[in-house]
Amino acid sequence: MWIVEWGRYHAEMTSMPVSERLGSHLKRAEQALSATKAAVLKPAGVTVAQYSALLHLSENPGISAAALARLCGVTPPTMNTVLNNLQDRALIERTPHEWHRNVLETRLTDEGRAVMADADARAVRVERALAAEFTDEEREALTGLLGRCVALLETERGRA
Repeated sequence: MWIVEWGRYHAEMTSMPVSERLGSHLKRAEQALSATKAAVLKPAGVTVAQYSALLHLSENPGISAAALARLCGVTPPTMNTVLNNLQDRALIERTPHEWHRNVLETRLTDEGRAVMADADARAVRVERALAAEFTDEEREALTGLLGRCVALLETERGRA
């Protein structure tokens, strides 16, 4: 009897089934992408977070840790941990900025560029396989729809 009552109570407390929650579907897709990239990046010797940092550093040499954290979507303390690990492996170098001595500029080393090239080739294979699942029109529509999700969610976060 109590199971039936709990089920009724639970149903009354849930105003939207999980299957209808777009956030659940977005999260599952993000988790699947992250797990797949983690698996393909492992032979390159980097984590997804380290790869993301290396990727953005390759496009933005000299960027600060704070700016890099924003690009990678992580907190500054998390980025500092990632950068310390990369620096310990001699994949990056951090030097004081010419005019702002309290700001460290971060750049890839030659070894970092080699690891980045290997990791990027692996990640690009995943991205290309994912893109191949859709027609050009579907990819364009999906990109637009995801952009609308981001815009709405950022607006909602601003209202919180």
